[in-house]
Amino acid sequence: MTTTTRPVEPRSEPATTTAQPGMTPLRKVALIAGAAYIATFVFSIPVKFGLWTDVLDNPDFVLGAGNDGGVPTGALFEVLTALTGVVAAVALYSVARRYSHRAALGYVTTRVLEAAMILVGVISIMSVYVLRQDVAGTPDADTGTLTTVGHALVAMHDWTFLLGPGLMAALNALLIGSVMYRSRLVPRWMPTLGLIGAPLLITSNVAVLYGVWDQISGPAMLLTIPIAVWELSFGISMTFWGFKATGVPEAAYAPVNSAAFTGIEV
Repeated sequence: MTTTTRPVEPRSEPATTTAQPGMTPLRKVALIAGAAYIATFVFSIPVKFGLWTDVLDNPDFVLGAGNDGGVPTGALFEVLTALTGVVAAVALYSVARRYSHRAALGYVTTRVLEAAMILVGVISIMSVYVLRQDVAGTPDADTGTLTTVGHALVAMHDWTFLLGPGLMAALNALLIGSVMYRSRLVPRWMPTLGLIGAPLLITSNVAVLYGVWDQISGPAMLLTIPIAVWELSFGISMTFWGFKATGVPEAAYAPVNSAAFTGIEV
């Protein structure tokens, strides 16, 4: 019996493509947190030193003195400052929890408290703005009462500024700065500057509390510089260069699901 064999046709190999590595979870965290840190500077600085200058410094603002055109924009910027601060904390939580669960939770908490204080300050200033727009100049308006209420609302803003961006910023630096120092994810001089600046800022806040100097004064600004440099350099470093490589696998920095909490180290 004769058997015939068919020639085997060669199989065509699938085209091989070189996989393009995507952005790693750690790089995404650094980019989001870094951009949020920079955004807090972009939105907050014009408010205190431009948009809200008259409402904060002019005693008769509520009666119609000064310019009120920048007040609503300043309020929007302050809200964005509060939100970007929370965004930075939530993004960095997945990194910080790998080194200290307590510090990670504390950092998110202080950021949320800072945001809450900022929003209370926004409500205070917008209340002054509404009094100026709707009450001042009306026939039944009592200028003395308006001035008193306006001063009280501005004073409330000043205290929220002291306890929010003042005290909470120092606690933020202590918590996330200690994590960054231990992890070496960024150059150590950065968190070192934050860890040095935190007690200086707390000292300045206590001095303001007891009336030694004003919140916006030479000594207060001088003692705030280390924290400001720490936060700005930290944000720029994360945005443009990311974190340094560590022994922790990249997958460990992926978003946390509910089941992951059962095995978290404290």
